[in-house]
Amino acid sequence: MPTSISLKEFNSFQIKSFGKEIHFIKSEADLIPFYGRNPDEYYILGEGSNVLMMSEISKVILKNEIKGIEIIHDGPEDVTLRIGAGENWHQLVLWALANNYFGIENLSLIPGSVGAAPVQNIGAYGVEISEVFVRLEGIHLKEGKRMSLNKKACALGYRDSIFKHDLKDVFFISYVHLKLSKTPNPKFEYGDLKSNLNAAGILHPSPIDVSNAVISIRQSKLPDPKILGNSGSFFKNNLLTKNEFDALHERFPEMPFFKQENGTYKIPTAWLIESCGYKGKREGDVGCHEKQALVLVNYGSAKGEEVLAFSEKIVDAIEQRFGVQLEREVNVLS
Repeated sequence: MPTSISLKEFNSFQIKSFGKEIHFIKSEADLIPFYGRNPDEYYILGEGSNVLMMSEISKVILKNEIKGIEIIHDGPEDVTLRIGAGENWHQLVLWALANNYFGIENLSLIPGSVGAAPVQNIGAYGVEISEVFVRLEGIHLKEGKRMSLNKKACALGYRDSIFKHDLKDVFFISYVHLKLSKTPNPKFEYGDLKSNLNAAGILHPSPIDVSNAVISIRQSKLPDPKILGNSGSFFKNNLLTKNEFDALHERFPEMPFFKQENGTYKIPTAWLIESCGYKGKREGDVGCHEKQALVLVNYGSAKGEEVLAFSEKIVDAIEQRFGVQLEREVNVLS
């Protein structure tokens, strides 16, 4: 069967990619035909905001479109939600705020689906989804078994989870459970966020103020994928051990860093990329965004292969200058 289905609308990079088969999964029952299939035969897709598609896709696409928001616990201080993994993440944040449920306002405007949130353990402006995550439901496709996994079982880490390791490509997330507070407790100490609020004269922000500030900051720094194809941050920030950090900081004392609670040091990858002269650089229709070095963009008709090759040049430049190996956040689909 020839590859003839356009997948351009299913990836935020707006890559002209073609596949042979796509299935829209609206319920867990839709997955039954795929029980026991070899994971190499299919790819689980959310909103395509964290994927780089090559020109032709040989795998069957399972597009997650399981929807719905249900209150399964309504207590005096908090509420627990059961959310379809195919729901849009930002729309969930707005829905929560409209209903006076708090805890995810700092994660406003993060692209992607609800199901992708625990896979990445998404985080921004001092908050991670792990802080409100309870558990998730889904199907182990290889075993044809329905499972419920709590926070510990999901092994949430920095932009990491079990779904990038032992359960990679075999587990289809259908529902995510989040516990949100009914009491506002806005977190706004993160540098850019606090500066934005102070500049607006907001010294005691509400959760909605925080959300609006986050949206404003993200829109000022990050290109809209509908206008300029991209997948948000293409690379992860690097975590170094103390010995690795000490050695690198001695060579580059101007290097910014953030000490973590576990004793490691987070190094902003954007600074590494900018230091190597790639911020704003463009080759053909592929480039590194002029306002945010972590974001690679498609200026028009770039192929996935071209974006990948450009990213590898950045990886090589960072390794040669700093001895640091970058890791992609995006998933490459071929």
